[in-house]
Amino acid sequence: MKTEVNPKDTTRAEAFELWMSSPMPMVTLTKTFDVSRLIRYAKKHGTKFNMLLCWCIGKAASQVPEFMMLPVEDKMYRFDELAIGPVVNNCRGGINYCDIPYNENLQAFNTSYEEITSKAARMCENLCLDDRMMVIGTSAMIQTELDSIVNQYAKGFNNPMVMWGRYRKGFFKVTLPISFQFHHVQMDEGQAALFLEKLQQEILKLG
Repeated sequence: MKTEVNPKDTTRAEAFELWMSSPMPMVTLTKTFDVSRLIRYAKKHGTKFNMLLCWCIGKAASQVPEFMMLPVEDKMYRFDELAIGPVVNNCRGGINYCDIPYNENLQAFNTSYEEITSKAARMCENLCLDDRMMVIGTSAMIQTELDSIVNQYAKGFNNPMVMWGRYRKGFFKVTLPISFQFHHVQMDEGQAALFLEKLQQEILKLG
């Protein structure tokens, strides 16, 4: 559920005044992650790498309060729950969007992830939550290794976006550059950097 709030009553009041009318309010940070434990966990438990990364994204974001607020047009909204929005390849060769409610229980999240992504791919339909939850978009472009991704800015979609390409196998660890795009009204670089640090911490806890 989302609730409209007065920006002046939030910690983002100054940012709202500074950046809400900016023609390009999005900021992108890129960090290289050690994802070795995600690879090992996925192989050991028969789960998908992207599902695990999406769960870690939700886990890290749930620890940063700014993720629960989002500017939309000229208003500010507060959300009660998080969701992760992967892009899936459908059976017709196109793509569809779907939203997976974040659940702190990994197995429950995995069940939802498998059911919703499979349904979206099979039916070739977008399965979105219609603003009921704060959605963190994700996009995995595993066809090639990527150093960084800067997404286009679509004014109707101010949600944060986490994007990555193919992971890189080294002698001692597997690494993955991840790009994080966010609206400057929603958070500053400091909160975004904190999220990236917490994301690495959550990844390292698996295994």
